[in-house]
Amino acid sequence: MSETRPSAAIPPLPWLIIIAGSLIALLSFGPRSAMGFFQLPMLADTGWDRTTFGLAMAIQNLFWGLGQPFFGAVADKFGTWKVLALSAFVYSGGLFIMSVAPSPGWFYIGGGVLVGLGIASASFGIVLAAFARNVAPERRSMAFGIGTAAGSAGMFVFAPLSQGLIDAYGWQEALLWMAAMMFIIPFLAIPLRGNSSSGSQSALQYKQSIGEALREALGHKSYLLLVSGFFVCGFQVAFITAHFPAYLRDIGIESSFAVLSLALIGFFNIIGSLASGYIGQRYSKPMALVWIYICRSIAVTAFLLLPQTGTSVVIFAIVMGLLWLSTVPPTNALVAIMFGTGHLGMLGGLVFFSHQVGSFLGVWLGGYLYDIFGTYNPVWWLGVALGLFAAIVHWPIREQAVKRPELAPAE
Repeated sequence: MSETRPSAAIPPLPWLIIIAGSLIALLSFGPRSAMGFFQLPMLADTGWDRTTFGLAMAIQNLFWGLGQPFFGAVADKFGTWKVLALSAFVYSGGLFIMSVAPSPGWFYIGGGVLVGLGIASASFGIVLAAFARNVAPERRSMAFGIGTAAGSAGMFVFAPLSQGLIDAYGWQEALLWMAAMMFIIPFLAIPLRGNSSSGSQSALQYKQSIGEALREALGHKSYLLLVSGFFVCGFQVAFITAHFPAYLRDIGIESSFAVLSLALIGFFNIIGSLASGYIGQRYSKPMALVWIYICRSIAVTAFLLLPQTGTSVVIFAIVMGLLWLSTVPPTNALVAIMFGTGHLGMLGGLVFFSHQVGSFLGVWLGGYLYDIFGTYNPVWWLGVALGLFAAIVHWPIREQAVKRPELAPAE
């Protein structure tokens, strides 16, 4: 007899939770995705070099990754709302310090450490774990796609918004406006209250301690492959987010295309994330990830080798937008399939930590190698090679739950 439930028996999506979580993802991802617009005006006023800015953004990405499993574990145990409320204070504090930083050291603390921890406590890992606890397994991939698309919408909204604020008020006051926006998050987080023991799927959880969950995950081949592959996603997207506006200026493309390109990436990322969630419900998630990384490498190669014009920038932005965060729904869904939702915030956070190690290197190497060679091309080509590596490591991942004899059905 088939184990597949009829579609009528699958509970509907909890739209209040999904809408609230999606708005939080929009707000938390928006300022972070707009950091590239602050690079040139900030450096012009302070006299710092691109290595300084790149290192601050690299620290931001690293602390985002370091904080993700920690805040995920705290949310799993003590509740999502508490972590999201804390994020408002940490995130806004970091943006404030970034706006008034008198030295690179303060810039590293505010724009690096605090903003990174603020994103970690309000980003996809926290929101999607709350989704997973309240969404039937058959619908999780789509719910993850919606949440990821909302984060993409943050990029679409904040690209023109941040540039508009910079043009109207200057980069420092623009950061203050964005800091104030973070205090909307605690109010949006109210429907997401609860921890790993609550939610409609709590009865399906396998009870483990944090140590047991970590040992199980770190001994699982498919999980380790997923961790290593997600490193590449972070490297690629963080490099483009932080350095693409400056790269376009270097090759003689009008500055308006920088705003347009990041807005297009954000807009088409919405489509790509939703499509990824839909595809993940019907087809192999590991193979979807294989093709996403292959297509990224092809897109970057074509962009670098073909004539670079405003039109090619627009086409590249559209293609990369479709592929941008389309990795997130299948990646998080695979973690939930492998281990369930009991420690999803923490285990998904560990996968995301690998993503942020990649982000650290992508952002830092972008500035460091530019200052050495006077061009971003070495980092572009490294990203192409890493994309092919990611495709290879996702190929053998198995889309199935870990074997747990205690959960075997009765004969």
